[in-house]
Amino acid sequence: MIYTILYTKKAIEYIQNLKAAKLADKAENLCKSLTINSMPLNSKKLYRNLVGKRSIRINLQHRLVYEIKKL
Repeated sequence: MIYTILYTKKAIEYIQNLKAAKLADKAENLCKSLTINSMPLNSKKLYRNLVGKRSIRINLQHRLVYEIKKL
């Protein structure tokens, strides 16, 4: 199954910060991989105020948080 990625306004702002940190390419590659496999082995289920979302580490300081919704 192929998934579509929709970015929030806040996510677009964070992408600009990632460009400054030279991590935008890695984040983009992770997003592309999520279109094919929405739950890769290195993703983690989140809890508390982020229930229903998952995350993947970009590096030690940054992570990509995403949610899977059926349209």
